[in-house]
Amino acid sequence: MRFFVLMVLCLGCMEVISQPRVPELLEELDQIIARRDSILYARLGHMENLKARFRQERSPAAAYVLCRGVYEDYKTLNYDSAFAYARKLQRLAHNLGDKHKIADARIKLGFVLVSSGLFNEALDTLRLIGARYLSDSLKVSYYFLRARTSYDLSDFNRDAFYSSRYTDEGNLYIDSALVWVKQGSVPYLHMSGLKLLHLRKMTEAREAFETMLAQPGLSDADFAVAASTLSFIYFYSDRIEKSKEMLIRAAIADIRSATKETLATLNLADMLYREGDIEHAYSYVKVAMEDANYYGARHRKIQVAAVFPIIEGKQLNLVESRRRVLLFYSTVITLLSLVTIGFSIIIYKQFKKLRAAKKAITQANDELTDANHRLKEANHIKEEYVWYYFAAVADHIAKLDALKKSLDMKLMTKKLDDLRFTVDSINIKREREDLYHNFDMVFLKIFPSFVKDFNALFKEEEAIVLKEGQLLNTELRIFALIRMGIHDHEKIARILDYSVTTIYTYKTRLRNKSIVPNEEFEKRIMAIRAI
Repeated sequence: MRFFVLMVLCLGCMEVISQPRVPELLEELDQIIARRDSILYARLGHMENLKARFRQERSPAAAYVLCRGVYEDYKTLNYDSAFAYARKLQRLAHNLGDKHKIADARIKLGFVLVSSGLFNEALDTLRLIGARYLSDSLKVSYYFLRARTSYDLSDFNRDAFYSSRYTDEGNLYIDSALVWVKQGSVPYLHMSGLKLLHLRKMTEAREAFETMLAQPGLSDADFAVAASTLSFIYFYSDRIEKSKEMLIRAAIADIRSATKETLATLNLADMLYREGDIEHAYSYVKVAMEDANYYGARHRKIQVAAVFPIIEGKQLNLVESRRRVLLFYSTVITLLSLVTIGFSIIIYKQFKKLRAAKKAITQANDELTDANHRLKEANHIKEEYVWYYFAAVADHIAKLDALKKSLDMKLMTKKLDDLRFTVDSINIKREREDLYHNFDMVFLKIFPSFVKDFNALFKEEEAIVLKEGQLLNTELRIFALIRMGIHDHEKIARILDYSVTTIYTYKTRLRNKSIVPNEEFEKRIMAIRAI
């Protein structure tokens, strides 16, 4: 016993897992609704080809077959076109003089009239048909259409007396149709299920339609009919989710087959509205209204019109409520945005001040670093040149002392000729050259890359080439003194024993040959670093 219960539970779970949930089916329905125009255009394109062949056909028998095909495409798509081709079918049948085709055309016309809610006109048309003279297949079509007419009248009238009479009449016609149908076939399951439904035998009716859905190769049209009817049965069996699932499946099948004569979408919209899903309900009731208008069925328009304003009003209230909420949030967001903008402006101003302060600090640091470097450089130059100065002075004092002693000795001994010789032996030019050489050595010790950095300011062919053994030449020495901080032309001229004009000429010529702007030349010289 426990094993049996467990098996039942497992089978139930497998059924739940294998079937898509309602939200997934609603998503699938929304997707196919988005594509329904393209599905309709594809079907209309096929119909236009068929209509073109019908217009060109000259054989009455072949024209009848083509006209019948066009009618079949229109019968669940558009009432006016279906009615027009049903009338053409009647004329072709009368021209052929074929009683079988005449009856077939009348049945086709009766179907269109029933579908559009013209029940009296449909009954007048169907009463002209002699059922006993029909073929087996036409008997099935005729009796089933009479049954459907009676059932639709029962549903439409909703009168306790007449509705039950129409229902009984429909059951009798179904019995007549079932005689000519193979048991277990799709038509048999459909018709027997309808009869069981109207007899309120819900369990048997459900089994018939579930068996019908399980048939292989079932068309979308037959699937939609079975699923829609099953939805009604499940609803009255309190299986609401299953009822909803069947309605969604029926609506999907209707759209996939471009069927406009349908109630599945309207019933789904009504069910979702009652559950509080206003958005889906409004979306689907609009589709139902569009389908009813496209088909042109009067009673379908009435049915949709009874539901549409209610759902639309609820949707408008929902939209208005959302609009108010959106307005509230928009106001809050606007205020927060203004506060954010205010803080952003304050932060931006503080950031600008901070950036300016940072720039000033950076600039001060750079200047301090540069000053430190210059001070270090100046100290280094001072150390080198102080040593050089004392060494040079000491050397000159020694030379002067030796000269003084020599001169004193010669004066005491009155050797005037030797005195003249001693004076003539003093070589000023060599002394000056030694001075320059010592200066060059000390300078290049402090600025070892000076010649290389100086030549970098000129084109390669304009660079200064020193002679062998030469440390600096006059041009380099002028700018070496400038780099040492001596910018006065007169001082430079006095040190180098040149005229001020000569110094200016040297500077101008080199500045003009440089690859850097004239006003930048001396700045670049001063930027040459000491070690």
